[in-house]
Amino acid sequence: MRILFVGDVVGLPGQEMIQRHLGALKRELRPQLTIVNGENAALNGRGITKDIYKKLLQEGADVVTLGNHAWDQKETKEWIDEAKKIVRPLNYPVSYGQGSVVVNVNGVKVQVINAQGRTFMLPLDDPFLAVEKEIEREKEAEIIFVDFHAETTSEKQAFAHYFDGRVTAVCGTHTHVQTNDARCLPKGTAYVTDVGMTGPEDGILGMKKEPVIERFLTNLPQRFEVETSGTRVLSYAVIDIDDKTKQAKKIEVQRIVEPWN
Repeated sequence: MRILFVGDVVGLPGQEMIQRHLGALKRELRPQLTIVNGENAALNGRGITKDIYKKLLQEGADVVTLGNHAWDQKETKEWIDEAKKIVRPLNYPVSYGQGSVVVNVNGVKVQVINAQGRTFMLPLDDPFLAVEKEIEREKEAEIIFVDFHAETTSEKQAFAHYFDGRVTAVCGTHTHVQTNDARCLPKGTAYVTDVGMTGPEDGILGMKKEPVIERFLTNLPQRFEVETSGTRVLSYAVIDIDDKTKQAKKIEVQRIVEPWN
């Protein structure tokens, strides 16, 4: 089995990169399951709307994952219970939505889990314990993919090593910068610290540069806006899984770069 995972979609530029490239990418790579992180896909780069969620599915996503901006669009909690192909961080202490979903892929049950780290982030429930309980609860899943949305490299690595051999893949999101450490861990779990983002690359993590720089210079509040000009990128990971052992055989991260014309 092959899984394609696309990193954080940011604003309209990220949506447009999905629209222009995801279909062709799927035809080239022929994944059996495509997962897209859409937690920054709203026009302001924070959260996701129902219409954008539906568009991501129409463009080829089988499951959409979220992160710390899951609730930034106020109406999200009004429709997320009805959306069966979207997962928000499992360890949020809320009743809205779901933290994992099981997808039947050619007779194989694949569990997609979204969890969020706590270091330098909100003090949520323990993601290690939450994911462990979810794995134990869903015993029929043969392949387990985790989008671990976290700030620090150490927490992501600790999480992956803790679940090495018990989940098929741990792909990090949130920091928006693709890392060069994609590998299979000793017990068969595919891992990368951060898949990277999908959207405007010439800003700072997808946002216009000037307010971010001003924030660092002055430490005063600034209004961050999605960068709409310059180079755009689609960042993704491809995980190949052994059909017999259900362990990862290979993971690669790549980027599609679209220069600004």
